[in-house]
Amino acid sequence: MQPSEAPAAHPALPDFKPETIRGAAGYFRVGQTRAGEWWFIDPRDEAFFSCGVNAVTHNGGTRAEGAEPADAVATARVRLNAWRINSLGVGSGADLCDRGTADIALVEFAKVAPETLIKGPGARVPDVFAPRWIEACDRAAAERCGARALSRDLIGYCTDDELGWAQPSHEGDADGIGAIRAGWPTLLQICLSLEPSFPAYHAAWEFTLAAHGGELANLARAWGADLPNKQTLRQLTMAEQGLVSAGYLRDQERFAREFARRYFAVTAAAIRRHDPHHLVLGCRFAGGPGAAILAECAWPGVDVLSVNPGGESLWAGVEVVHGAQGMPVLVGEFGWTGEAFTGAARADEPRGQTTVERMLARGRAALERGFTHPALVGYAWPQWADRSGDRPPFGGGLLHVDDREAREHTELLADLNTRATALRLEANLHPKP
Repeated sequence: MQPSEAPAAHPALPDFKPETIRGAAGYFRVGQTRAGEWWFIDPRDEAFFSCGVNAVTHNGGTRAEGAEPADAVATARVRLNAWRINSLGVGSGADLCDRGTADIALVEFAKVAPETLIKGPGARVPDVFAPRWIEACDRAAAERCGARALSRDLIGYCTDDELGWAQPSHEGDADGIGAIRAGWPTLLQICLSLEPSFPAYHAAWEFTLAAHGGELANLARAWGADLPNKQTLRQLTMAEQGLVSAGYLRDQERFAREFARRYFAVTAAAIRRHDPHHLVLGCRFAGGPGAAILAECAWPGVDVLSVNPGGESLWAGVEVVHGAQGMPVLVGEFGWTGEAFTGAARADEPRGQTTVERMLARGRAALERGFTHPALVGYAWPQWADRSGDRPPFGGGLLHVDDREAREHTELLADLNTRATALRLEANLHPKP
């Protein structure tokens, strides 16, 4: 910034394009400024960038005896403030919510009717055609969303966490994250091979045969496959041999879009039936889930697209999913303790760095760059406390298991969180060509 140049102004409600604002006045909303940036809008009508951490508990890493609950909650809040964390991510304790800190809730609709869950290599989704699942979604939303419908601290609900959509590998993002292994069966083939007790089995066959004159022989020719009967296809699926012809992939894309459309429509309707005030934050994709799924993950079924991109290219991960439908993006978890940050030194990095120094330098660069993406509305550190197998300084928590602060992470994280909004505003003032 030049010395004579005024800093970019923090967006106010008149700076937002009215047609882009989603949510209810007086609660957290989301909208796009006239300059093109997406922000959460808090209940006071001020722009809000979410710097969060997941799985916050009042008793840190020990989960054992110690301070009285009231004192422990106060200690957790002091730590959150010290690290400039302004929101509680998914999995945080109910005793910390509705105490003046923004939070995000997780409903987990895929688990509400376990007998309807479709599972397999790369697949973990509910049977969206099952009336039992749809009814269970409504009951779950009544219980989990209805109770918080008037909360001024709640930002919104993630519907599920890292579902497996079993999409073709070539539809994944640049690193293949979120797509299945090449050659594995994809969603349509998996549904066609289910037991007949699954409504998705009947829906898939009706959907597919309708496009081929109702004849399996026509279908086999179009797919270039030897399918004398339905059992043959099931045997291929059990052997993890996926169909990959152009004809099959065209039908797979059409079916995947219908499947995703139903998922997002049912879950959003259930939430809004019992809580019309809060945002729907999507299903926390693990990287790019595939073009067909992203095409249906859009407003009004979803207000904000949530993704856990992983790796060092945070900005690129946001760009992949935002590019599909121009959606605002919430990064559900981002940390710098993985192999992408601790791996061997590259030629463009300073010589002589320790692994910890390299980890922190890469983490700083990834977040500083990521903060400037105009679609990003927030992110969360993956976990509040180390897990039992974590080894400092490469543990994933902000607290160690003995409740000591993980200063190797918190000092840098506090600095980055403090500057997050300024970095976004500065990027808007001086956009890159």
